[in-house]
Amino acid sequence: MPRIAGVDVPDRKKIYYALQYIHGIGPKFAADLLAEAQINPDTKANELTDQQVAQLNGIVDSNFLVEGALRRQVQQNIQRLRDIRSYRGERHRNGLPTRGQRTRCNARTRKGRKKTVAGKKGVKG
Repeated sequence: MPRIAGVDVPDRKKIYYALQYIHGIGPKFAADLLAEAQINPDTKANELTDQQVAQLNGIVDSNFLVEGALRRQVQQNIQRLRDIRSYRGERHRNGLPTRGQRTRCNARTRKGRKKTVAGKKGVKG
C-alpha cells in the first residue's frame, strides 16, 4: 500500500482515484498532480515505483494543503467566525445550516434526529 502525504492509499485502485482518498485532494487536484508528475492516471497504485511515490509525496508536500493541516485550518476559520459572533458563526454554534438553506422542513443532517415536542393534542375549544 503506497503511503502518500501520510495516508495509506488503496493499492488496487487506479492512482487517479486512490489519490482522492487523501483529505484535500479531489478529482481536479488528482489530475493536476498526475500531470505534473507525468504518471498515467490509469496506473494502479501498487504498480507505482518508489521513485514515483516519492515524486508524488514531494509535489503534495510543496503545493497542497492536505490532511491534518487542512482540517486544522478549516476548524480555525470556523472558530474565527464564532469568535467574531458573525451570523455564520452563530449558525455553526447552534448546529444549523450556514449557507441559507431552509430549516422548516429539511436540514436534518445539521439538526440531527427529530426531537418531538409535546403539543396541543386533544384540546377542545
